[in-house]
Order: sequence, then structure tokens, then C-alpha cells
Amino acid sequence: MPASPYTDLDRPPLRVTGLRRALVVPGGLWRRLEVRAETGSTNADVVAAARAGEPEGLVVVAESQTAGRGRRDRVWVSPPRAGLTLSVLLRPGPQVPPRAYGWLPLLAGVALVRAVRARAEVDAGLKWPNDLLAGPAAAKCAGILAEGAGNGAVALGIGLNVTTTAAELPADRPATSLRLAGAKTTDRDTLLRALLRELAELYAPWRDAGGDAQASGLREAYREMCRTLGEPVRVLLPGGEELTGGAVSVDGDGQLVVNTPDGPRTVTAGDVVHVR
Repeated sequence: MPASPYTDLDRPPLRVTGLRRALVVPGGLWRRLEVRAETGSTNADVVAAARAGEPEGLVVVAESQTAGRGRRDRVWVSPPRAGLTLSVLLRPGPQVPPRAYGWLPLLAGVALVRAVRARAEVDAGLKWPNDLLAGPAAAKCAGILAEGAGNGAVALGIGLNVTTTAAELPADRPATSLRLAGAKTTDRDTLLRALLRELAELYAPWRDAGGDAQASGLREAYREMCRTLGEPVRVLLPGGEELTGGAVSVDGDGQLVVNTPDGPRTVTAGDVVHVR
């Protein structure tokens, strides 16, 4: 028997043919699925494709990503085939106003929680705006980044730790993987199919409702999964200001409402810490 090219046999490559057969179907959202052995950034790949005229529905998955980015230009690093690293191209169309695009990463967060709960059977929720928290320690297991690509196009990137070990996780912040959180399955094909199907099922009604998260049911679904609501929090704003108070709501634009000692404040962007 020939030797396997993979030294880590618990991290097999994605089965591309089966994924395409299951996901790229007539009338579906996903039109083209590309799995790349290595790339710098799947989001950068999708942005470039969008600017070259690629239609909605492109999915780019990387088995190894060398220059991945998270929010606020943080680096997202994962060993080859230890997780799911992907970006999708969406073009919501003229019926969705640009201000509603801020809901797309939250929509992806809801899809990710649903997929992880259903397939991995792991207790999971969201820290505002879209960090996936998993397992008993509620540590970060995934991140999401949306980037505009011009002409109404959005690259929506997702990075999920699947079989990442404790030694492979960043030492400077709490993090976990589905395996460490006790997942019933770490089969990446199963998880990717579930995630992309949930994304498509949430995206269609949101888009058809003109990006109205309330009318489409997205806001309520997000509130149910958001672990930040009802918690005392500390929020570091982009300019360096810090807020403390109770997280009480997510408004119609997806912004976090915090009751501070000086009254309610609406947070558009910032790093949230749950104060235990």
C-alpha cells in the first residue's frame, strides 16, 4: 500500500467532489466551490474574484491559510486541515440598503452556531458581534470577518477550529476547538455542508426582506444565541475609550446597547469582555 501523503491521519483533506455534489445544486445559492491546498487569505481571494465580476455564490475554502486576518487586523492562524477556513461571495442586491450589510457577519454567526449545535453537538453561543464560544469554558472557537468588495459585493470569511490541539492554540487569549470542547464529530465535510446550508437558509429571507433583520426573523434568532446579552461587560472601543455596564439589547442595526453608569450607549464596533 502506498504511503499516505498526510502525516496527521486524523486530519484528512476535504472531499471536494462530494461537497460540490451536495452544495452546488440548481436553484441554490452556491454556484461554485473551490478548495485550495494553500492560500494567503480566502477573503482576499473572494474580494479579488468579486472585483473581476464573479457572481454571487462563490465559496473558497483553504486547507492551509498563511495570511488570514480577523477583526482589527488580528492574525488568524490554523495548522493545515485542523479547521474550516472559508469565505463566500454575497451580492445582496439593490433591495438591501448598505447600512443593513452590517447584519451579514451576525447572520454568519447564527448559521455557525446552528451547524455546530446540530452536527458537533457542542454547547455553543455567540459573543457580540460574532465570536463563536464553545464548550464548558465558553472559549472562542471561531471568528468571522466581512469585507466590502465594491459594487455591492461582500466577502464573508469564517475560521473554525475543529481538531486544533491545546498546544496549537494561541497562548495570549482563551481559545478552544470543537475537539477540545467534546464534539461528537469533527468530520469537516459534515460541518462544512451544514454551515453552508444554514447560511443559505438564513440569507434568503433576510435578503428578500430588504435586509430587515426584524422582519426576516434574524434579529430574534441572533438574540437567542447571543451570550453577551444580560451580562456585565467591558467594551474597548476603537478609539481607546472603555465602557462598562450591562449588555441589554441588540438594536435593529445589529449594534450592542450597553447600560452604562452614564446612561445607555450604542456600540457599533469594539472588543467585548464578559465580566465574571
